[in-house]
Amino acid sequence: MAATVSDRLLDWYDRHARELPWRARPGEPAPDPYRVWLSEIMLQQTTVAAVKPYFEAFTARWPTIGQLADASEDEIMAAWAGLGYYSRARNLVKCARMVAKLRSFPTTEKGLRELPGLGAYTAAAVAAIAFEQRAVVVDANVERVVARLFAIETPLPAARSTIRTCADEVTPETRAGDFAQAMMDLGATVCTSRDPKCLLCPLVDTCQGLAQGNPARLPVKAAKKDRPVRRGEAYWIERDGAVRLVRRPSKGMLGGMRALPDDGWAARNDGSGHRPAAGVWTPCGTVRHGFTHFEIELSVLRLEMPLQPGGEGEWWPIAELDAAGLPTLFAKAARLAVA
Repeated sequence: MAATVSDRLLDWYDRHARELPWRARPGEPAPDPYRVWLSEIMLQQTTVAAVKPYFEAFTARWPTIGQLADASEDEIMAAWAGLGYYSRARNLVKCARMVAKLRSFPTTEKGLRELPGLGAYTAAAVAAIAFEQRAVVVDANVERVVARLFAIETPLPAARSTIRTCADEVTPETRAGDFAQAMMDLGATVCTSRDPKCLLCPLVDTCQGLAQGNPARLPVKAAKKDRPVRRGEAYWIERDGAVRLVRRPSKGMLGGMRALPDDGWAARNDGSGHRPAAGVWTPCGTVRHGFTHFEIELSVLRLEMPLQPGGEGEWWPIAELDAAGLPTLFAKAARLAVA
């Protein structure tokens, strides 16, 4: 089965590979490891459509990892704003500086695992795609393809060790990078979560899930838990055409990012409602935003003040607010405040 799967899938990939800005075409030399690594970090828990403009902006501004390593953390965090999961951006900075110090990326999966922010999946993907090392690359798309191909009934996440073992069985010794990307493309375009296009699949004759009659039910997923809803307040404090921004603590939710002042809401608690200055606050409405483990309902209040508030912070020109790099939640709040 292994040879049949890899041969058929690579033949399909040669004809149907997606055009992506970080990829080399099938048969072309492996792409720059910097571009592979950057794209894989950006793609974690994010869609291809969302990543494309960020990837193109980053590589235009910082064409090499050395240039990225020389950039300030503030610049990189601001350029990352809107992609979410900001710990990735902080690890991006650390990794770029480590690779610059090493003068090149490690070429093995083991060596790549030692870099900040590279877990098992990312190290395997970079090893396979950038360095043509045989590595077992399993993302969400590959999980779905393999679970259906082998009709794995164990629910996720318990099924992941079995899925990895089966993925290892079908991973060829050569063209490891193309095979990994072929599996991703198959999951993204044919073996989709809903309504898989089985008649277009190059593995249709070997898919045990299809043979059982209902491949779309696989992989079996554990029941989702309801996410708690937290409530808090964000404060738009305006003075002389500028808005008051603060820097969030380096550790924790949205760590190190510029943001509007708020009342201390967190993943485990609502905000205190304690406002940073006295005055007449005008309600502007509420924004709702989802994080991995909870949702936040954030009431936005506005204050125009002639005096300097106490505490740390900076006045940022409202006309240049896009350059502040506010994370999505606070960008939503800002739009509500100025509407």
